Order: sequence, then C-alpha cells, then structure tokens
Amino acid sequence: MNTLSKTAYRLVMASVAIIAVPFISGAKGGKFDVDEASPLKPSFTAFKDTTPEGMVWQKVDALSDEFNHQWDDAKWKRSNWNYSDTPVNMVDTNSGVKNGYLWIKASLDASADERWFKTSRVHSKAKIKFPMYTETRLKVAHIPAYNTFWLNNGDANDRDEIDIIEINAKPACGENDEYPWQMNSQYFIVKEGETERNKGPWSTKLLSDGNTRKGVAWNEDYHVFGAWWKDEHTVQFYLNGEPAGKVVSRQPFTLEQELIWDLWTQDSPWVCGLPEKEELLDDSRNTMKVDWVRTWKLVAE
Repeated sequence: MNTLSKTAYRLVMASVAIIAVPFISGAKGGKFDVDEASPLKPSFTAFKDTTPEGMVWQKVDALSDEFNHQWDDAKWKRSNWNYSDTPVNMVDTNSGVKNGYLWIKASLDASADERWFKTSRVHSKAKIKFPMYTETRLKVAHIPAYNTFWLNNGDANDRDEIDIIEINAKPACGENDEYPWQMNSQYFIVKEGETERNKGPWSTKLLSDGNTRKGVAWNEDYHVFGAWWKDEHTVQFYLNGEPAGKVVSRQPFTLEQELIWDLWTQDSPWVCGLPEKEELLDDSRNTMKVDWVRTWKLVAE
C-alpha cells in the first residue's frame, strides 16, 4: 500500500470512533480490485459476503498490524530454529519494520559452506483458534525460495498447522512451471508422531475474469492471502478477495495457533529451489514485503 493509501486508511480508522463508516464494495462495473475493499472487514466480504447470518467480524488487534511505525514487541517475535537439509540460517537481523512494511530478507553468508542462506522468521505472540479469519497483503521475494504465511502452534510432534501460502515465484528446478502463479495451501495435524495432511492449491489464473489480479504473477504485484478457519475441520483459503481452495480434515483441529511469516529454500522438487548465491545480493528481489496483516474473530451480533 502506498503512502497515500495508508494515510487514507488511518483517516478511515480514526473516523470509526466518531461515526459509522459505510462499507463500499470494491466490485464495481464488473471489476474487483482487492485493494479497494474496506479495511474494516475481511476483504472477501467486498467480493461476496458469506458471513453467517447473526454473526459479525470482530477485529483482533493483537494479530493485526499496518506496520506504519516501528517493530511492535508487544505483537511480534522472531524464532531462529532451522529446517533440516537446507542451507537456511534464521537470524534476527534479516527481518524488521521499515517504510510501512514488515520485511524478511534473504542474504548471502559467503563465509558459510552449509548455512549460507541467511533469512528470518516472524511469529505473533498472541494465538488464536476458530472461528476466525486472517489475511495479509504482501509482495514476494523473486528468488527460488518459499515465501510463507501460515499458522502453527510451534510443536513439531504435536501440532495443528495451516499453511495459507507457500509460494516460490521463481522456480529453479524445472518441475513446477505453474509456481509463479500457484498458491500452495495445506494443513497438517500431527498427533503422537502420526501425520494427517491434505492440500488445496489455487492460482491467480483461476480468479474471476473481473478480478484485477487474474493471471498476475506473484512478483508483479502485491497480493492478498487469507484463510477463514471455520470450525474444527474446515479451512477456506482466499486469494485477492475470492475463495481459493478449501481443506477439510479428518481429525479435529484442537490447538490455538500463532501467525507466522518466513522465507526459506531447499533443494527439493516440491520447494523447487535453490537460488544462485548471486541472487541473494540483489536487494531489488531478495526481500519479502508485508504491507499489513488483519485478523478477525467471528462472534454473535
């Protein structure tokens, strides 16, 4: 979101305390631009409002941030555990808030033989459980790596995990030609070492003809990614204001989860990395920028 748009957002939010701001749908003249959706509700309500009758969306401030100022220690934390079988090294210095964005950068550690891909991971301090909706507006790093936005309770052996996006905008393995448009979404339920998993991928190519982001590659623009965690089994994913794949679990989701962003890579067919080391020296494309995150709970009127 540019400076003018963020200023307008602040004015709208300030006015809420004085008068009720009318909701204006972004769907006009057969076109839908997710950036025109009201910030006061989940963006999908501007496209097609499927909020259950008698229920309303209540903002969760602890899990929302416009990133207009500095890093908020009350809301966010970093974690530096590393995935196995990767060149990734998570460090605090490769993420922060600046110029209205949360940023996560992949940089080269030329002194390291194994962990040369320096990057970062950001978690929310607060946790949340269904029924809820969260969405984030971001632009991916344009390197062979996964840009992610996901929910997890942090325990690898006993966890509920909802991966809203795992996006590689520049696949390098030659096996996933659709990755520049493909939104990889999935869930894991791990109990006593047993893993249940299913996925529901989507694509900007599958958006409605009137959606201004239809067919737009990840690196070409900012996109809005969301998930409506409806109940103990159901997650509906969203892309730029539209439903975008759905998963229904066999076991129930039982755990509260944190919001997480990270940027990482692996030499595997499903991640479709690795980047060339020289790509990590290009600051014009080695950084994921998160414009905002907004989260709501679904409550009775």
